[in-house]
Amino acid sequence: MTLDPEALRAAMRAWSAGVTIVAAAHDGDRHGMTVNSFTSISLKPALITVSLQQHTRTHDLVVKSNAFGLTILSSEQKQISELFAGLMPEKKEDRFDGLKTETLVTGSPLIVGGLSWMDCRVVQTYDAGMNTLFIAEVVAARGTGSGEPLIYHNREYWKLSRNGTL
Repeated sequence: MTLDPEALRAAMRAWSAGVTIVAAAHDGDRHGMTVNSFTSISLKPALITVSLQQHTRTHDLVVKSNAFGLTILSSEQKQISELFAGLMPEKKEDRFDGLKTETLVTGSPLIVGGLSWMDCRVVQTYDAGMNTLFIAEVVAARGTGSGEPLIYHNREYWKLSRNGTL
């Protein structure tokens, strides 16, 4: 029996996640997309994983460049998340237009104003249905973990609250 994708989508709405932008550049072309399927998997060596939908421009650039930059967004960057998710009324060919970016090692764009940044080289890929799972070595990182992250839960953006501890 095959699970209905909508049933899984509804169940996954209970999972809260931070919001990131994964971006890549190759031969003067750059693109990025909003991603919350990101996980740190090892400190030594420094490895993370992201899952990107195949047949997207960002996926193609990550494959061609064998690298990507990851920006963890702050709670003030909801509009950037929506832009890179393709949810803005006006579609931009260059989603980076008007945004301040920087690069570290690989040349992958990172968005200034995020909470932290990771510059990554792909070390392994796995076909995962309609996605590709990229395992990447973090070759450079910046950020302290301070600040307020942008959170996505039940198809809405949220802020963390410090009204108590568990």
